[in-house]
Amino acid sequence: MTAAVRVPEELSARVPAEQRGSGRDRDSVRLLVSRGIEVSHHAFVELPRQLRAGDLLVVNTSATLAAAVDGRIGHARVVVHFSTRGDDGRWAVELRDPDGRGTTRARAGGPAGTEVRLAGGVRLLLEDPLTPRSPRLWWGRVSDPDVPGLLRRHGRPIRYSYTERDQPLSVYQTVFALPSADGSAEMPSAARPFTAHLVAELVSRGVQFAPITLHTGVASAEAHEPPYPERYEVPEASARLINAARAGDGRIIAVGTTAVRAVESAVGSDGVVRGRKGWTDLVVTPERGVRVVDGLLTGLHEPEASHLLMLEALSGRAAIERSYGEALRGLYLWHEFGDVHLILPEEHPHAEHCASNCR
Repeated sequence: MTAAVRVPEELSARVPAEQRGSGRDRDSVRLLVSRGIEVSHHAFVELPRQLRAGDLLVVNTSATLAAAVDGRIGHARVVVHFSTRGDDGRWAVELRDPDGRGTTRARAGGPAGTEVRLAGGVRLLLEDPLTPRSPRLWWGRVSDPDVPGLLRRHGRPIRYSYTERDQPLSVYQTVFALPSADGSAEMPSAARPFTAHLVAELVSRGVQFAPITLHTGVASAEAHEPPYPERYEVPEASARLINAARAGDGRIIAVGTTAVRAVESAVGSDGVVRGRKGWTDLVVTPERGVRVVDGLLTGLHEPEASHLLMLEALSGRAAIERSYGEALRGLYLWHEFGDVHLILPEEHPHAEHCASNCR
């Protein structure tokens, strides 16, 4: 999808689906289904009819953090977005300026030695850029090591300017989220439309679920940077489910780009997925290809977003351009509260799929 394509502002989902009218629930969104260049339009509640017995949905159990905290640098107000906890106890953070409308605007990162005063007498000291390619995010050391407690007491969900108003943290949790000391700075949003009822219907039809965890960091809405390292875990039990489905007639459908990144990070050179945890810096591109995942349920991404390379790795550039053109013509809604896109393979057999996608 070329950067020349623009998403009209009116197609930004400003509030969650369940707040757009009476009788609506999270699953009251639209579902765009693409198989190669063939595109069809559905309601999300029709998802069970798009899948079949033996298919396996890989879902992210990471809970969303109240990752935005107010602070001050001298007399200036700032908002700190807590992105990722490092192994040494530091946190990758992004500093942003309040915009006076309840949201924020981009701010230059650093410099080293900057001290931010947070609520409760807590101090944040910026030390190093996250990576040489990402000066927007910095490693910072917090004077109180109980950052999860700080976020629970004083944090709120990260909110971007296209949304209409602040929402409670519960709005940003998916049905698959599990309590944890760690979590995601921003919601693993592809799973947001799932409800307990829909999950039960999928299970009754023979669709299986494999939980993984990937704690996603702050998005790059302004910079469109490549993904940076994130903490993940593919449990051994989920690895066995994935391998068994691949050995049979099941398709591996990732729910969200985070699930793709985790699973593709856990596959060996022999094509076998193994239980694994740690950090992944994997970037899935058409050149790298996909080795495990057959399909993807995902939101609609901005034209310059690096996630589109992952989508192209699954189904090719022509297919993605066709489906996004249909989404624009059909007035689908973008962003975390918006509609979703199900990418399915044209052909089922894993051997043929791998032969065309693996590198």
